[in-house]
Amino acid sequence: MSAASTVISEKRLEKLGGLKWNKIVHKHEGWRLVTCMWLHAGIVHLVANMLSLIFIGIRLEQQFGFVRIGIIYLLSGFGGSVLSTLFIRNSISVGASGALFGLLGAMLSELFTNWTIYTNKAAAVFTLVFIIAINLAVGILPHVDNFAHIGGFLTGFLLGFVMLLRPQYGWMERLNLPADVRVKSKHKMYQYVLWIIAFALLIAGFVVGLVMLFRGVNGNDHCNWCHYLSCVPTSSWKCDN
Repeated sequence: MSAASTVISEKRLEKLGGLKWNKIVHKHEGWRLVTCMWLHAGIVHLVANMLSLIFIGIRLEQQFGFVRIGIIYLLSGFGGSVLSTLFIRNSISVGASGALFGLLGAMLSELFTNWTIYTNKAAAVFTLVFIIAINLAVGILPHVDNFAHIGGFLTGFLLGFVMLLRPQYGWMERLNLPADVRVKSKHKMYQYVLWIIAFALLIAGFVVGLVMLFRGVNGNDHCNWCHYLSCVPTSSWKCDN
């Protein structure tokens, strides 16, 4: 792709609602934090994200329903957009990757909060952590917005504790069990504790992030090394843009 066509594509994405720091902070176009999730930088980008959504989303939707997974998807994409805009000022960002990473984060926290009802726990956690680590590692390549990935993942991880609780094993069948073996509470105490902590961190994160964003704070001024999370320069590429 030539430099001219790249500029045209960026202008087109900007008009359609791509994530752009200047437009959000100075033009008060906060809606871009949401619309950028529905835009993609080409057919390959779109197909890759949609295939990922099919593989990740179907399993979660079958177990927890469309509404809860839809909320996690949208809020995770929003969280990814907020973190991305705090650290990236000179580029346009588009794509659903932040929302997809949110679903991965929710899958991980769902394993933790419903730990007692699973078998082969260690294998499940190891597999999921490995997949997440590989995908985050890809984000250090140039032209990949890893801040959106990280923000989406953290948002989805916290939302998993809040929205994906499962009742204790035997809760649904408690009426058919003898009185001395019935489960007395729907959830365990540690699930309630994780719910409270995750909900508090989620609200605090959104409030602080949005206040910093609309005040024009540059996240890089408060974290000198954070830019390496999105791109690591090597002899093969640079991270200037």
